Amino acid sequence: MKHYRLYVVLLFSVVMMAGCLNSGSPEGSIDKILDKTSDKESDFAENQEPLNDLEREEKEIYEKIIKLGMKEYDQIVELSDEALNNIEKREDLIEKEQESMEASEKQFNKMEGKTEKIEDQKVKKEAVKMESTMSERYSLYEELYEAYQQSLANDRQLYELFKKEDLKMDELQIQIDKINKSYAKVVKANKKFNEVTKKFNQEKESFYETADLKDTETDKN
Repeated sequence: MKHYRLYVVLLFSVVMMAGCLNSGSPEGSIDKILDKTSDKESDFAENQEPLNDLEREEKEIYEKIIKLGMKEYDQIVELSDEALNNIEKREDLIEKEQESMEASEKQFNKMEGKTEKIEDQKVKKEAVKMESTMSERYSLYEELYEAYQQSLANDRQLYELFKKEDLKMDELQIQIDKINKSYAKVVKANKKFNEVTKKFNQEKESFYETADLKDTETDKN
């Protein structure tokens, strides 16, 4: 079986020095929205390490099972139950992650109407690019979320199969092939999400630079 989601690229926050920005300006309002948007993804960021740890654990369980023969049926059942418990934990984490992204999107959508009020056309152009890229990012996350959910469902079916005493090899192979296909979709969706997140982070930095917001420092998650 393939292993899939090794990491995701996270948003970074730009920490502004006092006095750099007129908080009442459209740029100032956007700055606050961007900062709060990053904050809303805090659970998303915190979930990455435990989620990756659980994925590694599940892979180890799978490798133990395939090394056992059916004579060790009781041990296979025990390991399968461990894997099923692992899947439940990952489901909880991915749901929290999705809730975090929904909160992030709701916050980011407050940018609507603010961009049009920017007078400097170069700054406005950068803000428009950010909005477009972030919208794409949220769509890509939904694809990643759905693909990951499907992969978890396929994993669950696999470990239920392992608990069958009369399990046939062709039946097992069909399920493994199904899992590999779903993993491939997760990998593809994850890659696209990471690429667009990197793109947004670059555009966000460019927005601050174009707006001539000096004395900034980038704090990457």
